[in-house]
Amino acid sequence: MSVYRRFRNRIRVGPVQVGTYYDGRGREMHAAACTAPRCGFCADYHDRSAAELAARAHRCKA
Repeated sequence: MSVYRRFRNRIRVGPVQVGTYYDGRGREMHAAACTAPRCGFCADYHDRSAAELAARAHRCKA
């Protein structure tokens, strides 16, 4: 069963969206996910700046 995450503070950098959420232990986490079809890029970070850097540096293979 997958985890339902409620994102807040979302921004879009090209095809990548960056959002903030709380994980199952109550820690604030940041996710970067590409919305392009068949790309599959998704990563979780502890820092917002790291997630935004990953979003800016991402190049889609699809």
